[in-house]
Amino acid sequence: MTTALITGSTAGIGAAFARRLAAEGHNLVLVARDTKRLGEQATELHDRHGIEAEVLTADLSTEEGISAVEERLGDRKHPVDLLVNNAGFGNKGRYLEVSMADELTMLKVHIEAVLRLTSAAVEPMRSRGRGGVINVASVAAFLPRGTYGASKAWVVQFTQGAAKDLAGSGVRLMALCPGFVRTEFHQRAGMGTDNIPGWMWLDADKLVAAALADLARGRTVSIPDPRYKALMGLVKVAPRGLLGGVSSRTGRKYGPQ
Repeated sequence: MTTALITGSTAGIGAAFARRLAAEGHNLVLVARDTKRLGEQATELHDRHGIEAEVLTADLSTEEGISAVEERLGDRKHPVDLLVNNAGFGNKGRYLEVSMADELTMLKVHIEAVLRLTSAAVEPMRSRGRGGVINVASVAAFLPRGTYGASKAWVVQFTQGAAKDLAGSGVRLMALCPGFVRTEFHQRAGMGTDNIPGWMWLDADKLVAAALADLARGRTVSIPDPRYKALMGLVKVAPRGLLGGVSSRTGRKYGPQ
């Protein structure tokens, strides 16, 4: 039986990955900051699907948190076959409206943690000749959307580059780029959603199913919905000045994407 490690697993896209992978019979390592919620999630998935669900409490904005997950990924006696780097957050406000401390914390979670955890997972995967990594980015990666979009653009570029370097190794890497997803994000951030058209909302479970199918196909970037694929196609040909008018405001989000 294979094992998947999911960061930011207790809600949103991370929880959808946990549900789907448990239903398919994968054992899980669930990573988040809230020990109580992790325990409840692990118990529910074990009871419902009969899989083993390990709990690892870790704050990926800290050195201790990243190191703890690195150590688990490097455990060759209990290998991880699929890593889902889902933990992340955004800072509400435009550039210079957000404190430098908050900006740097976001970069630690989105860039340093993704780099280190991907590397910790891929090394033993490569030696075994199999494995996969899904790094959750965002369609914001393709828009001029301040520090958040820039950090997600890094995730996409890093993942594509690493996938190219590992071609033929048996290890697959993919950047997942969703749009608006019905999660706890906006509620936690205190953001209203009345200005977001209903057709732009995605279902987390359907998104995860599409993402796993794209990983199996060997894709290195997944935009898991025809509506957003069409929008991103338009972005490629739209004037940069027009794209610059897109608001850089995004609500604070830490843990699940």
